[in-house]
Amino acid sequence: MQGHGVRVTSDNSEVVRRSSVVWIATKPHTVAPVLREISPVVRRDQLFVSVAAGTTLNSLAKNLPEGTKVVRCMPNTPVVVRSGVTVYSRNGTVNGEDKELVEHMLGSVGLGMEMPEHYMDIITGLTGCGPSYMYVMLDALADGGVYAGIPKEIGLRLIAHTMIGAAKMVLENGKHPQELKDDVCSPAGTSIQAIRTLEKAGFRGIVMDAVHAASKRALELSRLDNGETKDVYVKR
Repeated sequence: MQGHGVRVTSDNSEVVRRSSVVWIATKPHTVAPVLREISPVVRRDQLFVSVAAGTTLNSLAKNLPEGTKVVRCMPNTPVVVRSGVTVYSRNGTVNGEDKELVEHMLGSVGLGMEMPEHYMDIITGLTGCGPSYMYVMLDALADGGVYAGIPKEIGLRLIAHTMIGAAKMVLENGKHPQELKDDVCSPAGTSIQAIRTLEKAGFRGIVMDAVHAASKRALELSRLDNGETKDVYVKR
């Protein structure tokens, strides 16, 4: 790692002493012990950014010195290819300069967007889990191609690019997805026949239920992180 100018150590406190921004990227159940370990060497000028799932700003702050600047993030896996979506929330001690720094860091791996923390569990079910929904859809479409007679590896490549193109149309065209869908569906054509099949199977409702289920589970994990053990539910 020295060849890349990266210092490596197994001492968490040493990391904090040498850093202005500290990323918390442990498993959720180890966050509190790690924060308690490093708390004695934390400085007021430092910024702590957590990507630990279900770990609230309050639970982070209570294990750090009073007044510590804390940011909570929910990224998704496409950050690996710099096309991720990361939603973040910050506590009251994080100032405008810190916010700019956070957005610069998150922007280097995709889209970074600030949201109130009470949306974070829903965001987890929407964009945090979102890639998994896309992968299932992609694989199902490719299997449809196989069923119709196209080799799967060809179908996967074609559908992946189709997803990219459709997403760019939404982001750059300015039209609502419903309108874009209508542009593809000609009267008595092939696309509207496919859409009718999806609608008969309850496609929209299934997708909505999937997001709700994931959001509900994220909320349960957040409540467990705060010491609550009873079942909790996202309001419909």
